[in-house]
Amino acid sequence: MGGSFDPIHIGHLAIAEEARVRLSLDGVLFVPARESPLKVGNTHATGGDRYRMVELAIADNACFQASRLELDRRGPSYTVHTLEALRAERGSDVALYFIMGMDALETLPHWRCPGDIVRLARLVVFARPGYRVDWDALNRAVPGLRQATEVIDTLRLDLSSTELRERVRRGMPIRYLVPAPVEAYIREHRLYLDEGDAR
Repeated sequence: MGGSFDPIHIGHLAIAEEARVRLSLDGVLFVPARESPLKVGNTHATGGDRYRMVELAIADNACFQASRLELDRRGPSYTVHTLEALRAERGSDVALYFIMGMDALETLPHWRCPGDIVRLARLVVFARPGYRVDWDALNRAVPGLRQATEVIDTLRLDLSSTELRERVRRGMPIRYLVPAPVEAYIREHRLYLDEGDAR
């Protein structure tokens, strides 16, 4: 499961656990992006802070693991490179799944080597409120996409990291929206506040 995780929140965790159980996965690897090519300059916390928040968020689930794979690699974070590295590391006998939201799936034709992504991993796509995709158009743009995709639409949590950052900036509570250790880390390190904001 890739993403900025800026910050990680209960929606990410619930989706990861739902996918793990529904698809009988051995585990879920959380891979914070160094820099998303489609969101250049749009991360707010450092890679180190985002990685630490992931570690804190998943500490109580033995099936979850954090990876620095993209943070330690130079340049933008391309999913195809991450999947190639995981395939090389784990071998051809291991089935890889890539967990994403329906909104991300909509942009997949614009990702680097989308055809290789669907060759390397099965996509696990979670429906998001208000998002509908044109499967025919997506499948024309990325042949084989529909056959390589598992859609899970039983879990709908309309929560975003953008919204959480704004809540922190405005002094609004994020309790119960992020794991308690992540909330404490954000407060302790004064993340997502405007410069000079003393709240």
